[in-house]
Amino acid sequence: MESDTTIRRIKPLGTNNYFAQETSASPDRYEDNGFSADPKRKPEVSLYLLREGLAASLVSVFILVLWGLVHLSLQQLVIGKSSGEFNAVRARQHLERITSVGPRPTGSPENEVLTVGYLLEQIEKIREETAAGPQQLTVDIQRPTGSFSIDFLGGFTSFYDRVTNIAVRLEPKGGSQLLMLANCHFDTVANSPGASDDAVSCAVMLEVLHSLANLSTPLHHGVIFLFNGAEENILQASHGFITQHPWAKQVRAFINLEAAGVGGKEVVFQTGPENPWLVQAYVNAAKHPFASVVGQEVFQSGIIPSDTDFRIYRDFGNIPGIDLAFIENGFIYHTKYDTADRILTDSIQRAGDNILAVLKYLVMSEKLADASEYRHGNMVFFDLLGVVVVAYPARVGTILNYMVAAATFVYLAKKASLPGNAGGRYVRDLACATGVAILSWFVTLLSVLIVALLITLLGRSMFWYNHFYACVCLYGAATTGKMVFIHTLAKNLYYGGVRLVELGDLYFDVSLLLWCCGLVWLTHQGLCSAYVPMLMVAFPLATRLLLAKEFKHKGASAKYCVLYLLGLALPYVHFMFLLWVVFEIFTPIMGRSGTELPPEIVLATLVTLATIFLSSYFLHFIYLVRSTKWILAGLGSIFLVMFLLVSSGLFFPYSGRADSPRPKRVFIQHTTRTFHNLQGQVESQDSGLWINSFDFTAVQHISPHIPEINDTVRTHCREDRPFCGYPWFLPVKFLSKKNWYLPASEVMPSSPLEFSLLSKEETSWGTVKMTFRAKGPSHMSLYLMPHRGASLSTWSFGDGTPQYDLSGEYFVFYSHGVDAPAWTFWFEIQPPKDPDPLGPEGMISVAISSHYFFGKDQRTAQLQEMLNRFPDWSFPSSWVSTYDMYRY
Repeated sequence: MESDTTIRRIKPLGTNNYFAQETSASPDRYEDNGFSADPKRKPEVSLYLLREGLAASLVSVFILVLWGLVHLSLQQLVIGKSSGEFNAVRARQHLERITSVGPRPTGSPENEVLTVGYLLEQIEKIREETAAGPQQLTVDIQRPTGSFSIDFLGGFTSFYDRVTNIAVRLEPKGGSQLLMLANCHFDTVANSPGASDDAVSCAVMLEVLHSLANLSTPLHHGVIFLFNGAEENILQASHGFITQHPWAKQVRAFINLEAAGVGGKEVVFQTGPENPWLVQAYVNAAKHPFASVVGQEVFQSGIIPSDTDFRIYRDFGNIPGIDLAFIENGFIYHTKYDTADRILTDSIQRAGDNILAVLKYLVMSEKLADASEYRHGNMVFFDLLGVVVVAYPARVGTILNYMVAAATFVYLAKKASLPGNAGGRYVRDLACATGVAILSWFVTLLSVLIVALLITLLGRSMFWYNHFYACVCLYGAATTGKMVFIHTLAKNLYYGGVRLVELGDLYFDVSLLLWCCGLVWLTHQGLCSAYVPMLMVAFPLATRLLLAKEFKHKGASAKYCVLYLLGLALPYVHFMFLLWVVFEIFTPIMGRSGTELPPEIVLATLVTLATIFLSSYFLHFIYLVRSTKWILAGLGSIFLVMFLLVSSGLFFPYSGRADSPRPKRVFIQHTTRTFHNLQGQVESQDSGLWINSFDFTAVQHISPHIPEINDTVRTHCREDRPFCGYPWFLPVKFLSKKNWYLPASEVMPSSPLEFSLLSKEETSWGTVKMTFRAKGPSHMSLYLMPHRGASLSTWSFGDGTPQYDLSGEYFVFYSHGVDAPAWTFWFEIQPPKDPDPLGPEGMISVAISSHYFFGKDQRTAQLQEMLNRFPDWSFPSSWVSTYDMYRY
């Protein structure tokens, strides 16, 4: 420690003595603490300042210890001893058996026959085993047909035909009028075994069903275990169940089991809408709680390009629920690496313990009888390192938040109301210091974004995808160094004559004020996530008040610094856990967010904001150290070394390591495209390998391995053709505008698409009604592009109103299960009054693509040869497709 007993240059406007007047009995005491007019007089009290090395060490150790606690809590999957009611070993056997058949796209024999057969076999065993008990078990195989529109991915319409649901109704003998719903899906995307998404959830549900069916006491209410076979087709099977199954009307609440990663802890990231009793049920019953209302509000904001069956049950069934998902290791989500061996048995045990306990609690609860009675607002809920969940009604949270904000303003107002001109001077200094802090944020963010732009221009984007802590070192060091530098300049140039202990006190108040403003704003917006700034205000304020005497008499003593950091520990450890969730979700998402979103900007922004938020209460320390030159030198050195290493290409973005793969995602379709003119004649036809990169680096790293894939074969969007004239599986062309098309031989599926216009007639109200018939594979995409001046008025999908015009185009997603008839649909179009002479002929362009996701038609020899050339750190998801366009 160093004593602050020297007299520094005094500012022309005088010293800031508001601190002295608040904490000292007389002006003499203030002078004795370093500002005595008589240099011969020995100070009565010595106020200490931090040594530079000690300050850096304290903060570093504090951050590292809390980060270690966060990781330790994440590794403790099962806390305490399992009750033994849920058998994770048996659930793992189910998982391995389900995934052993490989990928299970809707319509495939693996999905519709093998997996359905296994599930029915296991369910029948449970029924026979528990037949003599107090419960009864009924099984129904549903194969619904329907359509709906959804605003996911910009909005599109979905049509499904005879997809598969296995609904198992468990209830007390004699029946039950009220039902809970537990949902999982057993289908997968093409080319992925889908162990986490979502076979493990179905395995867990089988074992939960086994445990509940074996209870010796009758259930109060029933449970439907829905094993749905078409979730990856954008939530189709759940829609078929909730809108068409006769049992659906009795469902009062649901639990949905999902995945956005592979293994780890399953987190409650959505509840409601409203119905806080569901959160209370989870809090009271879950054996290993893990939940966050922050995740709920982030997910429901739409910034995460994903959705779950939760939306269907909420929007089409009007029932409340709980959404759980595995979120760790999203790098291998929806890839070939999503295998059963990557999911720890403890993860299965944990999920099973939680879901069994919550379901048991709910089916024994009287609240299920009249759930609407308990529908009163949202809940604030969050867990503390997975040990305990805190939950309280949002209205209570609002009161608590405003109470904490009021206490903060009272604390600040007390200083602002000091006698004489001290109060006014304090207000001016606080406003000035707040301006300095906010300015430092913007300058820092701008500086770091410039670094991120340089990294992008150097072609080193996404280096952190396989080396996350390199990103923290580069952007974190840049952020911290810039912040320290700006405040050091302010301390030395602007605050030249002000005591450092007073500046430390002032900048603590600045941090408190800024967090408090965030608290008030979030609370006013009605966001439950306002509890985060509430914690970041309440604990530091309480700590500061408790340590006021220590700071007054000794300044930044060792005791004060340690106790100050301990007071910040709880809000900081929770905030760091939330930061872990943010990076755990968003870092992998950057690998599948398309070629248009610059990931370097996103990650640099996230790291910068995280550093700014974490450093807020450490500004206090910047002003309590005499010098920061060695801190700045160290941070500058870290930044410079990391920048040189990144620029040199040392950190390759991808990895094919078996223990920790970080694959580059590429979609490859061997396709044949056929374009027809207004007379129905073939205008042109071509075939090729159509390649989509789903991350920002495009084919930068692929071209050295496959030289043919380069910018000379880049595709260009033909605006006169629906969806640019390419067979988009989903309407995501806005995400991936950089595509490549290598000429290849014609594809000849054994079951080619049959498409025809059945009728075309003018209606009495001036529209043209056109009816079509399509017969093809289990997955097809329909694109409708009315020409300029024309418009769709009605169609046979959803509620009959064409929805989600994507820049003048409509996207209809189609899938079917087994033995589906031909797809017949119609639409009415209002012809243009004045046809566009520069546009395509006719009034509408209709295109349809077929996608062969499984079986012998999925691969061609040329496609397989290309796949063999891709490096082991890439994941090329591939299939055969066709695209046919017609003008009418």
